[in-house]
Amino acid sequence: MAKQKGIIKLDGTISDITFLKTRDGYLAKEKSSVSAERIASDPAFQRTRENGAEFGRAGKAGKLLRHAFRAVLQNASDARMVGRLTKDMVRVIQADATNARGLRNVIDGEAELLEGFEFNADSPLNTTVYAPIVTSINRVTGAISVSLDSFVPANMIAAPSGTTHYRLTAMAAAIDFEGQRFDVDSADSNPLAWNASPSASLNLTMSLPAASTHPLFVVLGAAFYQDVNGVQYPLKNGAFNALALVKVSGV
Repeated sequence: MAKQKGIIKLDGTISDITFLKTRDGYLAKEKSSVSAERIASDPAFQRTRENGAEFGRAGKAGKLLRHAFRAVLQNASDARMVGRLTKDMVRVIQADATNARGLRNVIDGEAELLEGFEFNADSPLNTTVYAPIVTSINRVTGAISVSLDSFVPANMIAAPSGTTHYRLTAMAAAIDFEGQRFDVDSADSNPLAWNASPSASLNLTMSLPAASTHPLFVVLGAAFYQDVNGVQYPLKNGAFNALALVKVSGV
């Protein structure tokens, strides 16, 4: 796709060239000569249809996962998060060794491939919280925990300038991708002082339905605040907040 240059920026279609505005600037692309009808029926485009079906399935699965974690995602994601998550969901689907191409899905794929996904690439959790994180999932009881032993915040938390306090939040979800529903639970710490004094050990516990037959996902997030006269204000409206999938358990 070509990038437009010059004083006049075009938006629309002229002949076979379409001009459009994106977050990367004004771009221009050539109109495809292949009709949608041909793609939908021509045997030569069988692979295209299969890829399209799986891409659509990945997009739908990613949307459901985002909805499950919406409460913590609102202030901890970057502008390209949706596209990055969809790309990784495609990898999950492509790992399905049970179904034929075009019919592969998240349930029969490898949901564990999503473990470590960073929702805010501008402030990744793995370069924000250096203290060891221990995550435990008990499928039988539905008990979920995220624990951190005592650590010195100033050494183990990479906080932005102006930080006086931080908060850690965990959230767990059992997601039914076929039924398009989910169960969630969350736990967060009190506002914790960001200083050179050792913190107390932290154990965030959550509960999901016992003996769930759905994939389980656990996220951990870090948010930063500045205390002004006893009121804690989010730094840069949450631009430095981190959130990542720290544990995934497939079925």
